[in-house]
Parts: sequence; C-alpha cells; structure tokens
Amino acid sequence: MTWTVCSQLGRVSWLAKAKVSRPTAPGPFERRRFAAPSAPRPPDGLRVCEEFVSLREEQILLDEVEPSFRKMKYQFDHWDDAIHGYREIEREKWSAEAASLLHRVCETAFGTGSEVSPLIHILDLDAHGYIKPHVDSIKFCGNTIAGLSLLSTCVMRFVHEGTAEQMDTLLKRRSLYIMRDKVRYMFTHEILKNEESYYEGKHIPRSRRIAIIFRNFPEEKT
Repeated sequence: MTWTVCSQLGRVSWLAKAKVSRPTAPGPFERRRFAAPSAPRPPDGLRVCEEFVSLREEQILLDEVEPSFRKMKYQFDHWDDAIHGYREIEREKWSAEAASLLHRVCETAFGTGSEVSPLIHILDLDAHGYIKPHVDSIKFCGNTIAGLSLLSTCVMRFVHEGTAEQMDTLLKRRSLYIMRDKVRYMFTHEILKNEESYYEGKHIPRSRRIAIIFRNFPEEKT
C-alpha cells in the first residue's frame, strides 16, 4: 500500500518555476567587502534543524527514491541554466514508513493551515554538480520552502538581492532547512561547487547529495 504525505490535492512542478538571478559583476567596494569569510549568522527567516532524521531514517528515504534514479543520467544543462549535474523526480506516493517521516517535516516546517504541495521534489546533485543563485517563483511557491539534505553536507549561500549582503550556511547531512518569508523572497540561494565549498575558512568537501524539497502553495489573492 502506498501513502501520500499531504492530503491536499493539486499538481505543481517546480520545473520552469525558479527565477535565476544573474547579478551584475560586483564593484570594487563589494569585492573588498566579501574578501573576508562570510559571517556565520543566518539570514532572517532561515532555520536549520540538525540531525532531523537518523541514519536509519535516511536509508528508508534513500531506498524509496534510488530505484527512480537508477536509469537516469545526470544532466548538465538545465532549462534556465540554474542547475548543473543533477537528476530530479517528483513523487507523491510513499511507503507508510517514509510517509510518516515526511509528514514530520511538514509539521515542523509548515504547521497547520498551510496548503503543502503533495508532489514532493527530489533533487539528486552529482558530486561535481552545483546550483546557481536563484529565487523560487512566487507565482507557484508560497512563503515557505523546506528541504532534507541527505548523503552529504554542503554549503548554501544566500545573497540579498537589494544590498548584495552575503551569508553562508552549513547544511549538515541529515539536516532540515526551512526558508520562510524574508529569506525566501529577498535572498537568492545556491549550493556551492565543491571547489568553492568553504565555511568559516574551512573546506567542506561535498559528495553526491539528495535533497527532498517541500513547498507550500502561494496564498490566493482576494
């Protein structure tokens, strides 16, 4: 028997819905400003829950998604040039064990009263892959995006679209990140290349990473 994580009906694919930010080259002041390591403080609206799932729970989720990826090749050309070295699927049906774990994510990230898409996005990023700076479309995604980071620790970079303020966050393996409101709308986010993956001056080696990503629907305007 298969189970769904959320009871709401609907279809939303995040493919063709992310707005890629292509900022202009920084001026001399910005280059000087960012020469030092980024401050460790997270941007407003970002929450990271470390060890959100255990090693056993991580394996349960991996066992669910791995069969879908086995015959897929990594892609190095995304439709809007946002992602390099990736495979992705969307999934609605899960085993009872996996659905229970993912329901815990929904409760933690969205609480009650928020309509979460039943189609969960699974992004498999190759060890040499990366995600460029982007802001997910406000037309198709609501005020909260949450993701489980599996298999590998990585560095996620946030850059304020107005001030160019830059903040890096360490997403440890098996952690849950939640982006809400300000950081969701006002900052681009990206996953750094392995050779650029530094946090507080220390290189953070990145291997293959699977992210299980949840989004709520935008509120309907009245």
